[in-house]
Amino acid sequence: MSPESTPPLLQLTSRPDLGILIGRWGYQPAPTELPAVYEALAAAALRENSCFWLQDIRRRTLNDPYTTQWLLADYFPDIARRLQRRLCVSYLVSPSLHQTILETPGFLPPEAYEGRPFALSFSGDEGTAIQWLQLQQARVVG
Repeated sequence: MSPESTPPLLQLTSRPDLGILIGRWGYQPAPTELPAVYEALAAAALRENSCFWLQDIRRRTLNDPYTTQWLLADYFPDIARRLQRRLCVSYLVSPSLHQTILETPGFLPPEAYEGRPFALSFSGDEGTAIQWLQLQQARVVG
């Protein structure tokens, strides 16, 4: 694939009708590409005041353990603090990446995030991923 035909690493779309920010990842990034992209994601979330994210990572093939640790320990709590609300991120994943994530030591199911400033969910189906976000939205309203 030539540089001209390489898809963007992250395409962001605000869906005010659903109350979510959608990020579609175009390819598996090198870890060095991630800080700037995650900063752009944070800026979009703050601009849109969006704490409900659908992250489509089906084109990604692996989870870098250092990036994952940084997301869990620093990035997600910081974004929740900056938004002044709980951050809910639903990941749409390929079957192989989903299996890898589930088998990662320290993996936590969505219910384990109760009481934390952020919650995560992983699904192979976009409808299910959005339904989880809508359930989180209902919990805020209800």
